[in-house]
Amino acid sequence: MGKKVLIIGGVAGGASAAARLRRLDETAEIIMFERDEYISFANCGLPYYIGETIKEREKLLVQTPESMKSRFNIDVRINSEVIRLDTLKKVVTVKNKTNDSYEESYDYLVLSPGAKAIKPPIEGINNQRIFTLRNIPDTDQIKTFVDQEETKRAIVIGGGFVGVEIAENLKHRGLDVTIVEAAPHILAPFDSDVVGAVEKELSDHGVKLILNDGVKSFKDLESSVQINLNSDQTLTADLVILAIGVIPDTAFLKESGIKLGVKGHILVDETMATSAENVYAVGDAIEVVDFVNKQATTIPLAGPANKQGRIAADNIAGLKTSYKGTQGTSILKVFGLTAANTGNNERTLKRLDIPYKTITIHPGSHASYYPGSFMMTLKLIFNEDGKILGAQGVGSDGVDKRIDVIATVIRLGGTVTDLTELELCYAPPYSSAKDPVNMAGFVAENVLASRVDVISIEQFMEYDRENTILLDVRTETEYNGGHLEGALHIPVDSLRARLSELDKTKEILEYCQIGLRGYVASRILTQNGYNVKNLTGGYKSCLMSPLKPARVAPIETSEKQIIDPETQVVKENVGKGISDYKKSHRDCGLCSE
Repeated sequence: MGKKVLIIGGVAGGASAAARLRRLDETAEIIMFERDEYISFANCGLPYYIGETIKEREKLLVQTPESMKSRFNIDVRINSEVIRLDTLKKVVTVKNKTNDSYEESYDYLVLSPGAKAIKPPIEGINNQRIFTLRNIPDTDQIKTFVDQEETKRAIVIGGGFVGVEIAENLKHRGLDVTIVEAAPHILAPFDSDVVGAVEKELSDHGVKLILNDGVKSFKDLESSVQINLNSDQTLTADLVILAIGVIPDTAFLKESGIKLGVKGHILVDETMATSAENVYAVGDAIEVVDFVNKQATTIPLAGPANKQGRIAADNIAGLKTSYKGTQGTSILKVFGLTAANTGNNERTLKRLDIPYKTITIHPGSHASYYPGSFMMTLKLIFNEDGKILGAQGVGSDGVDKRIDVIATVIRLGGTVTDLTELELCYAPPYSSAKDPVNMAGFVAENVLASRVDVISIEQFMEYDRENTILLDVRTETEYNGGHLEGALHIPVDSLRARLSELDKTKEILEYCQIGLRGYVASRILTQNGYNVKNLTGGYKSCLMSPLKPARVAPIETSEKQIIDPETQVVKENVGKGISDYKKSHRDCGLCSE
């Protein structure tokens, strides 16, 4: 018999470690302990089972004890909780379903205890109508409750990924749904100028949002629960989902001597080894290195957990592999939208005092002349050397592959110039000859080369505009449909002939619909001696931000397009017969860029 390896916890990290180790070492004795009866399940699929997009519960179960035994010869012990670890004697104490306990020795140990939902000590929080969502039993309880005919109203506390996904799925089930988020915006990995589109999508589908407000207490009303907010607003619901984050499930390690972080996360090195001999740790319970900023962080994602499990197994088997850090690449579906991100956002970089630049573009998902092209938003964050620090995207189609490409370039240490040089597949149904990723690189390169000076929406809102001219270079139709307060209107095609109307002693802040014509205008003005800043992302970015443009009445264009002045959305398009212009985050319907 070879080495004896114990694995505490399954799901992504533990199950991956077990399977990888068996493939590498047929002689090892491998024992896996799982506190409940489900060792490997699709955690990320749980909201979609509640929403009945996934209809068969069995599809959530990735591996069972029986399948792990038959294929990998792994001794899986369910309903077995490890309650103590002695790293000197190299034994664990296990409590089984009947509360009997026993000891099991090991040569190597892999810790994959995961994390548990945060449940703060708020008055009334133990109400039977208040749930968390982390595992199969949680899912079963919530779905049973939702299936009841009398369940009509749901409150989701927390606007993170899980909170937004469960809100969407509860809405699919016909419930009245409200998200309560203590921060100014939902989805913390995204910056406010991008996440606004997601918040609008939720609102458009009837999910109410309460931001900048937290829960003070809960009160049992027998047939419902009352939620009292810090603002003194009172809500009532039949069902409450707590989705305010997770904490590492590592209480059983406090007397083990294994070094833990300030919040209880297990500290590991790049081989996934802990401070104890022959003990490794993976998954949501560990502290990792942020791949971009190199600082310690915690990022509980399934993809990294799988990779960490594999690396721990490699090192136990004698292969010297290492984990280079986590980028936090993530994605979620919100009704008809996709939102994805990778690397650091502006908030993180500001907190760490890391200098950066940003650009925002609004390209089509594929060639605009091919039917079904939707506008997306891509935000790129980079430094003075052109190194990419992060990216965010939101749109109805094509966002996932663009963020995946940028995430790959970040992982390989790439720059914005690398984005311009990427040769990506193109045919009209799939992309454009200059892919959105290439376009992001071109715009960023122009900024770094000082061909254009850009200003973000956030910077614009805080900018001292006492000695500036705000210039709108769009068409008359676009300007009349809605514009920024106080903007002078000179279309870009008339700009050269009307330069005398602009005061050279003042700085010009100019914008178009999505940024491209603004760049052309900037080049004209700069080369004629004007001091110019181009609003990155143009008027489209303004519509997605807290900035409120001036608006006028709806107008009818020469193509019989009825324009909503508030969102710049084409409500009807009789002339072209196109029905794709449905949401402001899909296409402005006006800009020929």
